[in-house]
Amino acid sequence: MAHFIVLLGPPGAGKGTQAKAICEALNIPHISSGDIFREHLSKQTELGKLADGYIKCGQLVPDDVTIRMIGDRLKQADCANGALLDGFPRTIAQAQALDELLRKMNARVQTAISLNVPAEVLVERLSGRWSCPSCGRVYHEVYNPPKQAGICDEDDTTLIQRPDDRAETVRQRIEVYQNQTEPLIEYYRQKGVLVGVDGTQSIEAVQHDILASLAGVR
Repeated sequence: MAHFIVLLGPPGAGKGTQAKAICEALNIPHISSGDIFREHLSKQTELGKLADGYIKCGQLVPDDVTIRMIGDRLKQADCANGALLDGFPRTIAQAQALDELLRKMNARVQTAISLNVPAEVLVERLSGRWSCPSCGRVYHEVYNPPKQAGICDEDDTTLIQRPDDRAETVRQRIEVYQNQTEPLIEYYRQKGVLVGVDGTQSIEAVQHDILASLAGVR
């Protein structure tokens, strides 16, 4: 049976880093809902045009459009052995739709991995990021500070902070996740496929715990 895995975690939990390790270990593709949207929009597919109409009106893309995009992607040849889903599902309704999609493929979500990180740790991780508008180098106030506060080591340019990385914005992003997506943790726990991982550990330790939990599906 193909191995389909859902990766859950709030902004700043390290999903992107861990997704790469999981996909390499299991030899399955990384399916990011954001990447799928961008591809459909850039290629102006039928679904891309449909989604674009909602986006231009400032509306959320309806679940049925998103689900059709995901369904098309799961039918591609590289998903024959499974896939890692990142950014989808975001809601219980989407999770139920994914279950139905996979059921038609004689498959199911075998593991849902939840990267658990306290909100204040996430705020520290994300709101401490600063970048150089000239060379693009990224710094962090705690983990990778510049030699001189607020100044790029490479070209002495004054560092800036992206709007998405400001503390108030980060807290809003985390709140959206908690309200909309955290219910999925209980959904997958009830199905008996949830694996919780302490996301405050080092990248290597988180990776070790994830791969250990997946040892039985390799």
